[in-house]
Amino acid sequence: MKGFPDARPERWLGALALIIISLISLGNVITRYLTGGSFSFTEEFSVFLLVVLTFAGASVALRRNRHIRIGFLERALPLKYRRALILFQALGGATVLGLITWYGGKMAWQEYQWESLSPGLGLPQWWYLVWLPVLSAAMVWRLCQQTADRLTGRLTDEP
Repeated sequence: MKGFPDARPERWLGALALIIISLISLGNVITRYLTGGSFSFTEEFSVFLLVVLTFAGASVALRRNRHIRIGFLERALPLKYRRALILFQALGGATVLGLITWYGGKMAWQEYQWESLSPGLGLPQWWYLVWLPVLSAAMVWRLCQQTADRLTGRLTDEP
């Protein structure tokens, strides 16, 4: 496979989250230096954007085959057993990410129904939580792409 497989939406989302975190943190530092006070929203937004950045980055790393994995056993196995191991790895990852997607979606839906508000700014809590199932579902999709590429030989773990 030439170059890296692309995960453009996640790359853009991660870059945007990082830019916004940088700008609001810089603005908060300048404001604190000049006035002795700080913006009330920076911590709440920064934590939310760090979660978005983490999941977007993990999705990009998954698509580019950059998550840590011990490939010694995989490389030592014959092809048919290697494929079975790749499928087992994918099933394990999809199970965990599927649970995160399901329960994250359930939690976001409950927060929407209860009309819960964030403690700092009083914004609807589901605005923050909906990104968890969305980005974990994106990771499931990237895992499927990566698994297909690994099974067809378009992507290898050779050092």
